[in-house]
Amino acid sequence: MNYLYTFLLCSFSLLTWAQQPSSQFIDSLVASAMKNAPHAGVAIAVVKDGKVLHSKGYGLASLKSGEKVNENTLFSIASNSKAFTTTALGILVDEGKLKWEDKVVHYLPEFTMYDPYVTAHFTILDLVTHRSGLGLGAGDLMFIPDGSDFTVDDVIRSFQYQTPVSEFRTKYDYDNLLYIVAGEVIHRVSGLSWDQFVEQRIMRPLGMTRSAGYYENLKDVSNVAMPHSSERNELVEIQTYRDPNKLFGAAGGIYASVSDLSQWMLCHLNNGTLRDVHLLSEERHDELWRPYTNISFSANPGGRYKSHYDAYGLGWELKDQNGYTIVSHTGGMPGMLSQTLLIPELNAGIVVLTNAAPGGLSYYSLTHAIKDEFLGMERVDWIALLQTYSSNDESESNAVVDAIWEKVKKAKMSVEERANYLGSYLDDWFGEVVIEERNGKLWFTSKRSPRLSGELFYYQANTFVAKWDYREMNCDAFVTFSLDENGKAQGMSMKGIAPNIDFSFDFQDLEFQRTKSSDQ
Repeated sequence: MNYLYTFLLCSFSLLTWAQQPSSQFIDSLVASAMKNAPHAGVAIAVVKDGKVLHSKGYGLASLKSGEKVNENTLFSIASNSKAFTTTALGILVDEGKLKWEDKVVHYLPEFTMYDPYVTAHFTILDLVTHRSGLGLGAGDLMFIPDGSDFTVDDVIRSFQYQTPVSEFRTKYDYDNLLYIVAGEVIHRVSGLSWDQFVEQRIMRPLGMTRSAGYYENLKDVSNVAMPHSSERNELVEIQTYRDPNKLFGAAGGIYASVSDLSQWMLCHLNNGTLRDVHLLSEERHDELWRPYTNISFSANPGGRYKSHYDAYGLGWELKDQNGYTIVSHTGGMPGMLSQTLLIPELNAGIVVLTNAAPGGLSYYSLTHAIKDEFLGMERVDWIALLQTYSSNDESESNAVVDAIWEKVKKAKMSVEERANYLGSYLDDWFGEVVIEERNGKLWFTSKRSPRLSGELFYYQANTFVAKWDYREMNCDAFVTFSLDENGKAQGMSMKGIAPNIDFSFDFQDLEFQRTKSSDQ
C-alpha cells in the first residue's frame, strides 16, 4: 500500500471544489467505477451525526445467478473483523476479566514465541498491534488458501518456528495469526468461542441481525455476495472461502452488510454507545483509537493531506489528513475487498464492500472520494487514478509471470534427473510436503493444505515453478531445492513468482528439510 500512496501523491489532477456527499454524488462515483474496470457488485453506507445518510447496493451479488446487491447483501469484510476482536477484548477489560498488559501465557500457557524473553513478556496488547518482530503475513499459509486442517493449537505453537525480521516492539509488520490467538484468549476468558462472543455480545445488541462471525454461521444465504476475480480484465466468479474448522474468524472471518455496519459505525462514532446499548466505556473506546505502533511520521509533511503520522491502534489504522484524525481499516479475502473509514471529529463514517478483486481497487477509490467530500478537499478523480494504478501494477506483474512461463516452455530435464527431487519434506510449522511422480509428471503435494498442490515445471538449475490446483488467486511459486554433493535434494525453499502476489502467500517463510523416511 505504500507504493499506492506514493503513486497517488504524485498523480492528483484537481477538478472542482468539494461538498458534503449526496446520494446522487455517490451513485455517480459507483457508475464511473463500474464503467472503468470489471466489477461484480458494490455496497456503500455513509453515516453522519448519528444518522444513516446513504445505504445502497449496486451491481451483482453473483455473476452466475444474476442476483443483485442491495443494502442487506452480506459480504466478507475480511480484516475489518479485527476491530470486532479488539472491541470484544475491550468489553472483557471493562468487565475486569483481563487487562491489556496481561501476559498471553497467563491465559494460554502453551503460547510460545521465537524467543523465551518475547514469550514471557508478550501481552494482550502485543497480540493486536502488529509489533511482534515477525514479518508481514508470517504464517498466513496456515489459512490461505482455504481447505487446510490447521487448528488454533497449531497456530499458537507455530511462532516458535518463525524467524523474526525485527526486534520485538520496534517495527510495524502486519500480521493475522496473532489475532487468531487473541480470539482464543477471548474464548478462554469468556467461555464463549470468538464467534459466539462477537455475535452475542456485539452484533445482536447493535441490531446487526444478519451478520455472523463466519460464513458457516449464516442462517440465510439467499442474499450473500459471491467472490469474483477480475484479473487480466476478465470477471470470473470463484468459490467462497470456507472455514469449517473456524480458525480465521478473529483475524478476518465476519460476513456483514452495509446496513448492519452502519450501526457498527454509529456506535463507534458515539464512543462505544448506540441508543441504549453501552458496548464499551468511553475509557476503553479511547484506548482502541490510541496509536500504539508507529507506521510513519513526518514533522513537516507535504502532499495532498499534509499527514503527520500513520499508526496502528487496536484493530484500527490511525492517521491525520487535512487536520482531521482518520480511523480506518481495509479488508481483503479472495474475490472480496472492503474498507471502513471514520472521521470522529466530523461524526462521519463510510463503509464500502466489493466482491471483485482487484476490481479497479474501487473499495479504496470510492471510500476516499466520499471522504474528501467530508474533508472539504478539492476533488480528484480517484476512480481513474486507482484504475490506472491497478492496471499498471497488474500489467507489470503479468509481464514478469508470462516471461517465467515462456522460459519454462524451453527448459528441459530428464526423467532420471527428476528422481533426485522425489521424497518427503518437512517445515516445522507448515508440515509435510511430498514431491512425487504422477502420470509421468513431477508433483508437489501439501499434506495439510491440499489446495496447495500442483505440477512442478522445471525452470532452471535446481529451481522449479509450482502451478497450483488452486486458481482463485495468482499465487504460483518458485520451488528451489538444495542439493548434496551427489545432486540429491536435501531441502527446499519457496517464493511467489508474481511481483504483486498477496502477502498472505508467505512462501518465503518456509524452510523444508528432507525427512529421514525419504532416504529409506
